[in-house]
Amino acid sequence: MALAVAAALPFFALSVQAQQAPSGQETEGKNLQEMVVTANRIAQPLSDLVADMSIIDSQTIAKQGPGSVADVLARVPGIQISRNGGPGTTTSVFLRGADSRFTAVYVDGVRMDSQSTGGASWQSIPLALIDRIEVLRGPAAAVYGSDAMGGVVQIFTKKGEGPAQPYVGLGFGNRGTFTAEAGISGGAEGWDYALGLNRSQTDGFNARTVATANPDKDDYRSNAVSGRLGYQINRQHRLEATLLASDVNSGYDSSLTDDDRSLNKMHALGLNWHAQWTEHYSTKLQISESRDFYETRPSPYKTDTRLHNVLFQNEWRQGIHTATAALERRDDALTNGGIDRDRHQNALALGYGLNSGPHTVQLNLRRDDDSEFGGKTTGSAAYGYAFATNWRATANVGTAFRVPTLYQRFSEYGDAFLQPEKSRNAELGLRWAQGADSFSATAYRNRITNLINFSSPGSCDSDFGCYANVGKARLEGITLAATTKLGAFNLHGSVDFQNPRDTENDKLLARRAKRYATLGAETRAAGWTWAADLQTSAKRFDNAANTNVLGGYTLFNLSAQTEVAKDVNLIARINNLADKRYQTARTYATEGRSVYVGVKWMPR
Repeated sequence: MALAVAAALPFFALSVQAQQAPSGQETEGKNLQEMVVTANRIAQPLSDLVADMSIIDSQTIAKQGPGSVADVLARVPGIQISRNGGPGTTTSVFLRGADSRFTAVYVDGVRMDSQSTGGASWQSIPLALIDRIEVLRGPAAAVYGSDAMGGVVQIFTKKGEGPAQPYVGLGFGNRGTFTAEAGISGGAEGWDYALGLNRSQTDGFNARTVATANPDKDDYRSNAVSGRLGYQINRQHRLEATLLASDVNSGYDSSLTDDDRSLNKMHALGLNWHAQWTEHYSTKLQISESRDFYETRPSPYKTDTRLHNVLFQNEWRQGIHTATAALERRDDALTNGGIDRDRHQNALALGYGLNSGPHTVQLNLRRDDDSEFGGKTTGSAAYGYAFATNWRATANVGTAFRVPTLYQRFSEYGDAFLQPEKSRNAELGLRWAQGADSFSATAYRNRITNLINFSSPGSCDSDFGCYANVGKARLEGITLAATTKLGAFNLHGSVDFQNPRDTENDKLLARRAKRYATLGAETRAAGWTWAADLQTSAKRFDNAANTNVLGGYTLFNLSAQTEVAKDVNLIARINNLADKRYQTARTYATEGRSVYVGVKWMPR
């Protein structure tokens, strides 16, 4: 009976999404031999993973036009977003219902984080310079340490190869939208290189829906650069340097008269040495630095986070066995008003994987020694069993934690005695794949304790309120995803049923819906590649008390691509086709119908 129900689930998932019509995301039915690195910090075939992962490729990213990383992630199973207004404004990404600070974010292996708000500043990461994104759903502290309580998002920039390949692109849209990009990549005589530049701007729209805010348009402009330089010394050794940086200036409204500006600057810089010492043993040494800078004008607020990291990764492969050992050092520093603090963590992480016939095992154990909180041990165990042709069942358990940010401890709202947030996760998965058709179902439960919330005054210097370990949460749900080919159409979609709940007051966590779904369809006709996608979400609440309702919404998007001349590609996109008015954060507007047309010259 259970197997019959499982076999029917792919058709149930597609029919539910066909009725609600969700939006485009990455395709779950990709070649399972595609290599990924995020699950265990080593390169592995997708087919070998027990983890719940999605891949967003360069073609999917290109179809987005001038959107953001969060816009692309919103089409991935298990992810919702909220944004305080238009482009460049504060953005939250909820992975399996977890707060933004519970998703560890990496750019080419370089850790991104803010020691002020917690979590990555999604609005400062330039989508136009990104080549690929890997999304790992579920806690991964046993691999990555602090922060990875909801999952991991790893972003990759382009790597050069072959003859020099330049490109130039221009794009235009309504609301004064303009994009310009240029770059070059290639490789020869052991060297490979890639350089990309991007400029994006828009006149925007009024970000606020309340009369007490400035009714002007809130514009946005961004300059970004990416670079990668590698040298293959010989067959055994490779050196590589990576860079991604952006400078964002966007408008927002906090008063009736001021033209408020938010300034976001970020960079991620990494130096890597890969060495294959023997047929079985290899290492990777990475030294990295990242910065997250945020400033508001004319109101005098400024915060600056700098992270330094050293990782020494060891990998041993012998037949069906894989063993890993990593030493890691992380230094965090925050400058914010009167705060000038830092801390560090030293860690040892061990991993073991086995892939034998129908059986897959992955075990991980990590010990972090924090300069202020002492030792913390996390672990995970996962098992996969291919019980029938094209079918696989998986089970996964793990623990995770996040240490409080320096702002949560040492600002006027902080409590120096805050303790790390902790979680315990268990999940079960079922997967089926055959050719272009695939289906997956994952059920999970993640219990969070020591949850840090903004609470009543008492333990800090502020009369407004203080951070405190007063919360508990339970994140549970099921994610269904499927792909299929129907005639000339490639279809893909997902639906999430979740219950992200504050168990202290039995309320839903703010800005997270209990149901949301996506659906995409793509075909080729008359020399064009046509795509349609839909996103739909049930209602959410904007506050912890669940008294301020954010209504549900459904968005339709269309895109088309073709080659208009030799080596010249054109993309046209319409977002929010029905001009739906909705909010993902109370009193903050979202963009109505938008139209974009771009051309790109890239000689082959």
